[in-house]
Amino acid sequence: MSMAGNLRKVRGLGRVGGLRRVARLARRQPRVDLSHPARSPLGSSVVNCVTYRGGARVAGSDDLVDAVRRVRESGDGFVWLGLHEPTDREFAGIAELFDLHPLAVEDAVEAHQRPKMERYGDTLFAVFKTVCYVEHEQLTATSEVVDTGEIMVFVGHDFVITVRHGRHGSLGPLREELESDPKQLTKGPAAVLHAIADHVVDDYLNVTDSVQADIDQVETDVFAENGARVDPGRIYQLKRELLELKRAVAPLARPVEDLATRPIRVIDPEIQAYFRDVLDHLLRAKDQIASFDELLNSILQAHLAQVTVAQNEDMRKITAWAAVIAVPTMVCGVYGMNFDHMPELHWRYGYALVIGLISVACLVLHRGFRRNGWL
Repeated sequence: MSMAGNLRKVRGLGRVGGLRRVARLARRQPRVDLSHPARSPLGSSVVNCVTYRGGARVAGSDDLVDAVRRVRESGDGFVWLGLHEPTDREFAGIAELFDLHPLAVEDAVEAHQRPKMERYGDTLFAVFKTVCYVEHEQLTATSEVVDTGEIMVFVGHDFVITVRHGRHGSLGPLREELESDPKQLTKGPAAVLHAIADHVVDDYLNVTDSVQADIDQVETDVFAENGARVDPGRIYQLKRELLELKRAVAPLARPVEDLATRPIRVIDPEIQAYFRDVLDHLLRAKDQIASFDELLNSILQAHLAQVTVAQNEDMRKITAWAAVIAVPTMVCGVYGMNFDHMPELHWRYGYALVIGLISVACLVLHRGFRRNGWL
């Protein structure tokens, strides 16, 4: 039976006292490593379940029910449960076990949430938008530049639950980095929340640097010699992807500011200083995105101006050639009226004279237009 199946049996049980029967069910399954970067070998949404005490990882703590029972009985340490795209049924037992608010549970199961932070009693619920730069050989009007996902975090006095949605944003490397710093882990679940926020915001800065390279390339192409021929769809695509990035970064400023400045019961005051550093990086990413948006608007306007100038130049060339062609057209039209009494109709050199006059007139017009830059 899977761990998710065991957790569903927690419904209707108390937070601690009713765990024993579920614990017996959980012990029937073999112990396995739940550190798979996407999904556990059990086939459920559980990625990892670890207990930390005194800043160190407790060995043999991958059974959630046992881990929670031991932490609550001892009053020391916390449990970090990692999930990847759980279903309503898989998350129901976990929500009952940790007494999570139904509204927060609904948001955690359903993706596409806005970045935010909410407090439900002693539990803090935060939503982070993760971003990833999509590598591409050449930017086109249909290139995907920014891929987004989500990380939902439940933080209590003795637990951290992370729910990840999307193809990227694995927290495995982050967990290893935290485990290498026991002093930080001793600060409890708030340290995990800070590490996740710092990790997400650092990704924002990395993505903005990569997007800047694409913007610089488009800017170079637009102001090149044949800049009017640049596909404007590339600029619109960058603006569209930049908007996706802006939706991830901008709404997060207020929650991080609250974490850095407002007293919150589950956040250690020592951790708030670290959140101020995260806020500083977040505001820098936000300012970069705003400047990119303005720069793309300027590039787009410059490109449209170049297209207008190129069209005006084409119209001047067409007009100049039409003026040159108008001379022989006019002369030929006059002598094509077939009147009997017209000058030089029967003169031996009349044809040669007319051709010469037409050629001279066309040559004078052509040189005049070239001198004025029309041809």
